[in-house]
Amino acid sequence: MIIHLDLDCYFASAERTLDRSLLGKPIAVGGRSNLSLFDKKQSSTKMYNPNSGAFVAPVFHNSKRKTFEEFFVDKGDKNQPDKIRGIITTASYEARAFGVKSAMSVNEALQYCPHLQVVPPNYLLYHDLSHQLSEYLKVKIPAIEQFSIDEFFGDVGGWIDDEDVYDFALEVQQEILEKFDLPISIGISEAKWIAKLATKSAKPLGVYEVKKGEIESYIKNIEIKEFPGIGKAFQKRLYSYEIYKLGDIKERKELFYSWKLPGIQLYNRVLGIDKEGINKAKDRKSIGISRTFDPIKDRYEIKRRISILARHIVYMVYKQKVNPTTYYLKINYDYGFRIKHSIKVERVFSEILFKDTMSELFDMIDTTRGHITKISMNVSNFSCQKLKTLDLINHNDDLKRDKISKSLHKLREKYSLDIIKSGSEL
Repeated sequence: MIIHLDLDCYFASAERTLDRSLLGKPIAVGGRSNLSLFDKKQSSTKMYNPNSGAFVAPVFHNSKRKTFEEFFVDKGDKNQPDKIRGIITTASYEARAFGVKSAMSVNEALQYCPHLQVVPPNYLLYHDLSHQLSEYLKVKIPAIEQFSIDEFFGDVGGWIDDEDVYDFALEVQQEILEKFDLPISIGISEAKWIAKLATKSAKPLGVYEVKKGEIESYIKNIEIKEFPGIGKAFQKRLYSYEIYKLGDIKERKELFYSWKLPGIQLYNRVLGIDKEGINKAKDRKSIGISRTFDPIKDRYEIKRRISILARHIVYMVYKQKVNPTTYYLKINYDYGFRIKHSIKVERVFSEILFKDTMSELFDMIDTTRGHITKISMNVSNFSCQKLKTLDLINHNDDLKRDKISKSLHKLREKYSLDIIKSGSEL
C-alpha cells in the first residue's frame, strides 16, 4: 500500500509553530517577487538547501525578518498613496471561510477578510521543518519520496500489513502533530495517484483509505479537475468529449489510448492500474532563477540585473558541483510579449563565462526595446568536466577562470552571497 502525506496549509501552520497566538485565527502567508537582491548595498544573503533533490528548490535568505509594512507596502508620496503589493501563497482554513484563496492579491484578501493577519514568508523556517520531517519519515517508513516541500509519498508494502495501514497512518499523523506541531492529512491506496487523490478527501487533519477493489466506486462522482495532473487545458479537452467525472473515463479507453503516452498514463492512473512506485531522490536536472518587477526601459539597469541573477545561478552551480552546458534566457515585456533563447556551451563553467554569455544573449534577443518586466534564466545538461567532451581551444583559459570562480565561491560560502560583486552589478 502507498500513503500520501500532505501538510495542511503548510506555510501558515509553520508560522503557528513560532507564534501560538495565531492559532484559530484567519491568517495567510503572502509573497512577492524578492527584489532585494538587486539592491546595491550588501544584504548578507545566504542560500539554504537541505532538501537538495529535484523537487525542492533552494532558498536565498538573510537573517532579518520584515514586518507587514516593510514587506508588502510600497510607500507613496504626496502625489501617490501607499500601495499594498503581493499575493497570498497559503491561507488557513479560518481565512478560507471568508473567501481568501491562494494566488489572490493581498489587497483583495484584506477586502474579503479585513481582520486577516498576513505574514511575510519565512522560507528558511519552511525548508528547515520540511527537512526535519523528511528525516523523520525516512526512519518511520522504508521507502519515501519527497514530492514537494510539503508533500511525501511512502510505500509501506511488505512493512505494514494492508489491514493495519490505516492505524499506522493515524499513528504517524499523531506523532507529526506531537513532534513538529504540524497538522497533516494522509491518503491511502494501493495506487500512488489514487492515494494522492484520497488525501483531498482526508483534509483537514484526517486519514482516508481507498481499499482494494474500491477505486472504481471512489472515483465515480469526483470531478476530473480534482485529479492530480489534469490542468485547465486538459479539462477543456475532456469536456469536449463529454467527460466530466473521473468515473466517465473507464469506458473511454480507446480514446485515451489514441492519445499515446500522455493519454495512456492518465487513463491508468485514474483507474489505479498504473503500477507506479515510489521514486527515490532524483538529481537536479536544471538550475534556474527569475524575478518579476515594475516595467524598466533602461538597458543598463536590465543588464545589471541579469549580472546579479547570473551570480546567483553561479553560486548554485558550484554548490551542486556540476558543469552545465546549456544556458537559457527569457525576457518578458510589459505588453505581454516574451522572447527566449538557449545556447549550447561545451566549456568549463565559470562566473566570467556565464555572465558574458548571458549579456550577449540579451543583446541578441532584445530586439523590441520595450519595457521589461521579468528576467528568467537557467542552466541544464550537466556534464562532467572531461577533455573529451568540453572545448579544448579555450580549455586552459577556462580552467583558470574556473579556479577564480571556485575561490569566490568559498568566500561567499563563508561570508555571504553578495560579499563580492562584479563591476557589472554596480
